[in-house]
Amino acid sequence: MEAWEKKVGQETVEEMKRDTKTAGRGEGQKNRIDYGISGIPFIAIVLLCFFFFIFPENSNRILSGIRNFLGTEFAVYYLGLGLFIFLLSLYISFSSYGDIVLGEPHEKPKYSFFTWGSMMFTAGLAADIMFYSFCEWILYVQEPYVQSLGRKEEWATAYTLFHWGLIPWGFYLVLAAAFGFMLHVRKRSKQRYSEACRPILKGKTDGIVGRGIDILAVFALLAGTATTFSVATPLMAEIMKKVLPGVSTRDLTLLILVLTCAVYTFSLLKGMMGISFLAKACTWLFYSLLLYIFFAGGAGNFILKHAFLALGKMVEHFPTMATYTDPMGENHFPENWTIFYWAYWMVWCVAAPFFIGSISKGRTIRQTILGGYGFGVGSTFVSFLVLGNYSLSLEVFHKLPVVQIYESSQSLYETIVKCLEVLPLAPLVLLLLLLTMFAFYATSFDSIALVASQYSYKSLAEGEEPGKKVQGFWAILLILLPLALVFSESSMVNLQSVSIIAAFPIGFVILLISFSFLKDAKKYMEEQKGTE
Repeated sequence: MEAWEKKVGQETVEEMKRDTKTAGRGEGQKNRIDYGISGIPFIAIVLLCFFFFIFPENSNRILSGIRNFLGTEFAVYYLGLGLFIFLLSLYISFSSYGDIVLGEPHEKPKYSFFTWGSMMFTAGLAADIMFYSFCEWILYVQEPYVQSLGRKEEWATAYTLFHWGLIPWGFYLVLAAAFGFMLHVRKRSKQRYSEACRPILKGKTDGIVGRGIDILAVFALLAGTATTFSVATPLMAEIMKKVLPGVSTRDLTLLILVLTCAVYTFSLLKGMMGISFLAKACTWLFYSLLLYIFFAGGAGNFILKHAFLALGKMVEHFPTMATYTDPMGENHFPENWTIFYWAYWMVWCVAAPFFIGSISKGRTIRQTILGGYGFGVGSTFVSFLVLGNYSLSLEVFHKLPVVQIYESSQSLYETIVKCLEVLPLAPLVLLLLLLTMFAFYATSFDSIALVASQYSYKSLAEGEEPGKKVQGFWAILLILLPLALVFSESSMVNLQSVSIIAAFPIGFVILLISFSFLKDAKKYMEEQKGTE
């Protein structure tokens, strides 16, 4: 077995050398592209979209049935997986695994902490985070389960932190450590999900099992990408209505998609320099918006006090929140919220952790995970505590009937805009929010397009970037499905259900990658001791 692994390692090195030599030649580039990995999931999603358009009611009923079945019958699977991955992240960080440098033993980080943290934070569901920060408490206070707990505003804020905090980012950071180890320590040339499973799958990685894992991963990536625009683009369109009142929401949404595509395509083709610049600019815009709302909103003291209280409540009740399954089926809160969020973050684990792992070269695994929690979770919490408590303060102090506005309009987007219009210089605030969300979407799709481009190659040498044509192809391709889905609201809902259903098998792959990393990292540490 050891001889076989040594042979595979030698073949991988030779393959990397051969691919690097042919990287600049058109024929070499063409032969290195794996059309099946990208093509099969894309065709499957296009067929699903066609089915959604032709049979919207039937498709919605079927997918909703599957989604509800998974949420009800496999609640322990989703919730248990989330809690396990979070605890695993702590174990990895504070054990000897945390000392491993993602690169050469004495290599220094390529990016400063702020640049690295900005790229990491904006690679995730950043635009969605901003949208939900304003309004998620509105949805929770109307939930029977939250109402039964008493002090529903406090519990609503605590649950926003729980659903966007430690466990979701735990998915990202454990996989980021695994992918970073695979890329920068083992220097694997196949930058794919299946390659991270090689320590356990061994030869099966190159067969139908590995192929299936990669096709599933790209399918989940495309589905998750196509649906994320359905969350926050309506808010952007609602803001743009203030400037262009005569334009329809559909046309404004199309304009937003096209402009976002243009920005992130330009940034992507500029390479990592363009991606890092856009990520830092986005982070500065984000914190500028938060600071203005905190100081100009007239609720700074309330924001601080309620934030402190909500953090304490979330920490105190974290084990109960993480394991609540509603066994009697009384309120369906876990299926509607906790399981939904865990599944949605699991689908996004295809792109974001790969990107985080690739930019973490030179950092230890401990720095990657704990730094990720510090910057990623910290920025997320600040967003929810400032924006959410600001809109909550309008309701609590009777400055604006926020819940009543939502109940009458049934539009979170309209409700958020009315909350912002209370602020001084409201038009400038709306413009700043619009620019920030544009930047967040652009930076998120930068990372996704880069990862998708890497997936298209049969192999890539360490430090080698995908060809510009391949990156440009994915930059355009990733926007086509959202453009098509703008014309059918039911299809948006359906494809989101597909993303959630796709998380069920992705969960098993996440476990496989985690245990493969532990096995390979342990072997690496033994090799290092032997060398010393």
